[in-house]
Amino acid sequence: MKLPKLLVVGHGRHGKDTVCDLLQNYGYTFQSSSKFCSKLFIFDTLKDKYGYANEDECYHDRHNHRTEWYDLIHGYCSDDLAKLGRNLYAQHDIYCGLRNKREFFAMQNEELFDYAIWVDRTDHLPLEHPSSMSIEQWMCDYTIDNNGDLARLKKNVDVLINTIFKHQAVTRPLTT
Repeated sequence: MKLPKLLVVGHGRHGKDTVCDLLQNYGYTFQSSSKFCSKLFIFDTLKDKYGYANEDECYHDRHNHRTEWYDLIHGYCSDDLAKLGRNLYAQHDIYCGLRNKREFFAMQNEELFDYAIWVDRTDHLPLEHPSSMSIEQWMCDYTIDNNGDLARLKKNVDVLINTIFKHQAVTRPLTT
């Protein structure tokens, strides 16, 4: 049976990529939406402005320009709010890192993803400013608690994926 499509969201540096790395143990594929967009168009847009030598340098500097990246990605989707989601899901099972609620609702309305998962690490890290993150926890189907150590996060991902697979009536052995 086909894996359910997942959308993994949360505030900056709260562990979205780590959760997605762990989900690969269950057969999922992903690429950070920031990396996807950097390769697709952001590097070409910003390379001269910031003097980036290559796409990796641009990608690794993204945290210094979160609002600008947010605006560029939203601009890319302005004529079709679900465009990036369709492009990303055509290549991967997980969209990791969406930050715009209008794009979220457009993708939800087109049923591009089956479940939205919020990654929370608010016991240790601050919330992101609304200028670069407009999705809220209540919009998501599930929340992953990432306030403990990596072993606890692995357990939380295992419980989540088993719940999702049970809900989807997927019957196959799970490995962690």
